[in-house]
Amino acid sequence: MKNLNAIILAAGEGTRMKSRLPKVLHKICGKTMIERVLNTAFETGAEKICVVTGHKHEMVQEAVKDMGADFVVQEKQLGTGHAVMQAEKFIDENKDVLVLYGDTPLITSATLKKLVEFHRKEDNGVSIISAVVENSEGYGHIIRDKNGAFVKNVEYKDATSEEKEVKEINSGIYVFKGKSLKYALSKINNNNAQGEYYLPDALEIILSNGEKVNAMATDDETEFFGVNNRIQLADVSHILRKKINENHMQNGVTIINPETTFIDDDVEIGMDTIIYPGCVIEGNTKIGEGCTVGPNCRLTDMEIAPDVTIQYTVAMESTIGSGTKVGPFAYIRPNCHVGENIKVGDFVELKNSTIGNGTKISHLTYVGDTDAGEGINFGCGTVTVNYDGKKKYRTTIEDDVFIGCNANLVAPVTLKKGSYVAAGSTITKEVPEDALAVARQRQINLDGWVKKH
Repeated sequence: MKNLNAIILAAGEGTRMKSRLPKVLHKICGKTMIERVLNTAFETGAEKICVVTGHKHEMVQEAVKDMGADFVVQEKQLGTGHAVMQAEKFIDENKDVLVLYGDTPLITSATLKKLVEFHRKEDNGVSIISAVVENSEGYGHIIRDKNGAFVKNVEYKDATSEEKEVKEINSGIYVFKGKSLKYALSKINNNNAQGEYYLPDALEIILSNGEKVNAMATDDETEFFGVNNRIQLADVSHILRKKINENHMQNGVTIINPETTFIDDDVEIGMDTIIYPGCVIEGNTKIGEGCTVGPNCRLTDMEIAPDVTIQYTVAMESTIGSGTKVGPFAYIRPNCHVGENIKVGDFVELKNSTIGNGTKISHLTYVGDTDAGEGINFGCGTVTVNYDGKKKYRTTIEDDVFIGCNANLVAPVTLKKGSYVAAGSTITKEVPEDALAVARQRQINLDGWVKKH
């Protein structure tokens, strides 16, 4: 949308969160609340956004400094009207201004676009998102006349018994004409018990100035649910997670138990993939078609090709090729590239390694800082010894190498194509192509030793 700016109020301390973090930096499905609101404002079409920060403003600004917003600081938190006053230089009289909140992360760009369209069609000085709810206690109430025209906004504590029966409430989300907002800010005062400047007072000021004020009722009141404590954080997370999971299921993904499946909203999952209970799928993870994931996997920033099976596994910042089976109880650390039709079995750990197609790492093995080719067999208990206490070194294993169980490969070392390593060997030198490496002391039996000792 053209001719639209936004102000996001994010100055509150959030004492009820009981946290060292500013409230708006708490995450919901992988993103901070302020990040979500900023994204929504840009998606709505806001050309410029000003974030009003306060408590630990340096942390908030640092967290979203690359998102293209401007910042002002509200040194003292003296109400929502006072917060908007801090951004007054940002207000363009010839543009509409959205006012949003950094702790209201569920509002959607679709709803905000409808609000702006409603605002412009009705030629309002200010337009409000409202909702009809069963329990209106604690909210501002939208009072209308018999013809349905807006009369006033009244806070619950100031409402008459008749006004408290009104079910239409003020969400606190507005779009103003820039000129109208500037006028209202010049008239708002703090003549109240709290000595604060309240933005809702702007509504009657604009109305008394001969301009139109109206409210657009939203279809989904959960969109403006705010977060003031950890309970509400969990409630809002549950609402968003349910929407995310349902979207995947509508696109052909089977989620066995959505209540125990946690998926961030940038995750991509192909159709016919099955997600078993207890899975946490985070960041920019991409999962191909026909995969089986879980139970009890945590996948972070992974790229997984079609037809992969992965269970009881932690994997992060790596890729897995098609047809590969991972787990149970595997650990894939960052910067691994696991090829196609590979077996990464139980209690296997991979780190900063490339594994070629068709290789088998079935159990109880550590592969770190390794370039492994195709068709390799890692015996049970194989360890790539990549660290000497000061530096890390790489191991190179060429195609079709067979490594017996309980072998140590001390890097830097190369195992050439088709070579064999005998079980129990500690390899410190290059193994030539098609050679057998045996690096262990010959067995000696001392007869009668037990009785003597």
